[in-house]
Amino acid sequence: MTMRTATLPTTLCGEDGFEEVRAGNLGVRLAATPDELDAAQALRFQVFYEELGAKPDADTLARRRDQDRFDADADHLLVIDHDIADDARGVVGTYRLIRQEAAARIGRFYSADEYDLSALERFPGRLLELGRSCVDQAYRSRAVMQLMWRGIAAYVFQHDIELMFGCASLHGTDPDLLAPDLTYLQSHHLAPEAIRPRAVAARYVDMCRLDPALIDPKQVLVGLPPLIKGYLRLGGFVGDGAVIDWQFNTTDIAVVVQTDLVTEKYYRHYDRQRA
Repeated sequence: MTMRTATLPTTLCGEDGFEEVRAGNLGVRLAATPDELDAAQALRFQVFYEELGAKPDADTLARRRDQDRFDADADHLLVIDHDIADDARGVVGTYRLIRQEAAARIGRFYSADEYDLSALERFPGRLLELGRSCVDQAYRSRAVMQLMWRGIAAYVFQHDIELMFGCASLHGTDPDLLAPDLTYLQSHHLAPEAIRPRAVAARYVDMCRLDPALIDPKQVLVGLPPLIKGYLRLGGFVGDGAVIDWQFNTTDIAVVVQTDLVTEKYYRHYDRQRA
């Protein structure tokens, strides 16, 4: 596939709710049909299992879909290439969004399997869990990530979300090979105690694996995955401890973002469009 994007996006999010955010041939909106959810799950399988080496169980392999019990209650943000199609056939990116109401129906947030979220659950504002983010290899660019963040900002704006969190991943399961990244994140971006998730005791991996004075923060920051860098640009923090996810071939960290900066950017963009 050939990716094309325009430089001046047009927001189609009116006062009646979240509709779509457009940038040339690409758009971001919520999945609206079972076929669109299926397309998101198929893309997740393609990226997580075929490309990044996650280990599927028999059912996942047979279906060629990454799916779990959280999908039915979540909202699914989609990147659509309208040059391909305006429906499920055009899905080239996705992000799963789980609000408190959805977590209550399920019984917990997805991240609770890896992190103690009690500090977050005491937070007085509305929470949103982000996860299962992936983009088709042909569409991975800063412009597409910015478009996805614009969609998340519209969603946060609509639902009055004050705190976002989720698990972000570093590829690989040997924390010593990831020591500079983990040490940098722990020493420079640790969340305040009042909103700090902590890896559950049975899965806790110490992130401070080197003397922080021995690493070059600028060099480490350049090499971090784009998604983690995106969180940090929005003033994001990390939780206490990493977790090895053997199934997905990753080392996970908890990320927390207060949405003030996200909504401030969106308010400015929204006001410009209304004007």
